[in-house]
Amino acid sequence: MTIKLLCIGKTDNRELKQLIEVYKKRLQFYNKFEIDIIPDLKKTKSLDENQQKEKEGELILAKVQNSDFLVLLDENGKEFSSEKFSAYIQKRLNSGLKQLIFVIGGPYGFSEAVYQRADSKVALSQMTFSHQMVRLFFTEQLYRAFTILKNEPYHHR
Repeated sequence: MTIKLLCIGKTDNRELKQLIEVYKKRLQFYNKFEIDIIPDLKKTKSLDENQQKEKEGELILAKVQNSDFLVLLDENGKEFSSEKFSAYIQKRLNSGLKQLIFVIGGPYGFSEAVYQRADSKVALSQMTFSHQMVRLFFTEQLYRAFTILKNEPYHHR
């Protein structure tokens, strides 16, 4: 199975990019992991929030196949401890999926069409983080999940 993190817009902060790369490389030892960046929309000043969400939603859905399991990283999603998140990942691994996609939406969230297509929603926290920080937090938590599944010493219980 491939696990993919789908994001709107690139990460500008060099230090964050470096840290994301550290965890991305570590993840390669456990599972195929990719980060797919959808470029920021151009000329968004003429769009209201809903129009921007709709356009971003079209770009997100264009990257998703019918057979993919789509998980939205959403503030209203289910919260997990690191151990429970690792069990969530294991369940997906056991299901025979070809691709598991986690999505970080744009600044206003997701369109209704994306919510309708989603198979699951996960919240990293009740707090709000920048989308660039969420990329790092998610990548680290996914790495942590695999180390928990392999009983490796990274995670302290």
